[in-house]
Amino acid sequence: MPHSLADGGKFLVLGIPGPEVDLATRELIEAVRPSGFILFARNLRSAEQLRALLDELRGLSSFPPFLAMDQEGGRVSRLRRIGNEPPSARDLRERGDSSLILRHGTLTGQLFRLFGLNWNLAPVLDLAVDEEADNSLRNRCYGRSPDEVSRFASAFLEGMQAEGILSCGKHFPGYTFVHVDPHQTLPTLDRTLRELEATEWKPFRELLAACDSLMVGHVRCPNLDSSGAPSSLSPAVVEGILRRKWGYSGLVVTDDLDMGAIANQYSLPEAAELALRAGNDLLLVCHRPSLAREAAERLARLPDAVRAPAERRIETLRRRLAAPLPFSFERFVDLDVQVARLRVDSLSPQRASEPTRDHAKHSPVETF
Repeated sequence: MPHSLADGGKFLVLGIPGPEVDLATRELIEAVRPSGFILFARNLRSAEQLRALLDELRGLSSFPPFLAMDQEGGRVSRLRRIGNEPPSARDLRERGDSSLILRHGTLTGQLFRLFGLNWNLAPVLDLAVDEEADNSLRNRCYGRSPDEVSRFASAFLEGMQAEGILSCGKHFPGYTFVHVDPHQTLPTLDRTLRELEATEWKPFRELLAACDSLMVGHVRCPNLDSSGAPSSLSPAVVEGILRRKWGYSGLVVTDDLDMGAIANQYSLPEAAELALRAGNDLLLVCHRPSLAREAAERLARLPDAVRAPAERRIETLRRRLAAPLPFSFERFVDLDVQVARLRVDSLSPQRASEPTRDHAKHSPVETF
């Protein structure tokens, strides 16, 4: 029996080009039937427009779609395009008050439900070892030590999940000790298994049960996989460590396969196949959705032994997707005011009135 594009599309989460679903995108969605969509600043113009866009994407799907966004705080806050910017993880950890982080998670969850989003690709579980390192993590980490990250990230998880929004711990096996930005090129993580277990993997281990999903980043780990494959495409990392050694049976999603770390070395169909074979379930294709047909065709031809476990994990998590709440612009304004108050409460009076330091550099994470 021949496979359809939808047989491969179920493993994809796609970005869309703009604030509206144009004809080409509509035709692509109808053909590929992706499992969900991820939104960026380019997709946001106003509160009403965002809700209409998400309602349209939901209507184009024959099943409840994953509707995702990176809403961490600070520069990685897509909703700041239409509202106030919440404090960054660094701002919150420096204030040291878990109740503020709980508020941040709660407000994030409430905004997601109001707009119809259901999956936040957060929190970051990496460590802040060097704030100036060009590793994409600037100001995005909840702590300098594993215990600090676990304590503060768990508060964010608690607040967000109480509102029904799914979480995603990222970026396993970690960008903490790399020195190049994976948005541009593939980093190398030259850490031993013992070092990883003793330090940067501790938050992942401690919050494994609390996170609804995990994201695997793109980093070469010679001490984990001698082949040199990126972690996101490595069976030794995903299947070997997460699945077998740690016993993780939840959903695993790749970081964006359009990032330079992957796109510079692999075609999208090749990367998609390798990622699914490695043990991932959902694959992010954020900036080249036009290539989704080719990727879906490749994935549809994979054997059932590769596809079936991922399908089960996807559908298990899909059953937990929250339905949107009725939209109210007045409710959005109220929540947006609360975000502004949270920012003031999290910063010194002088800092609260200034543009956040997050804007200073490392713009790729900010503008995607």
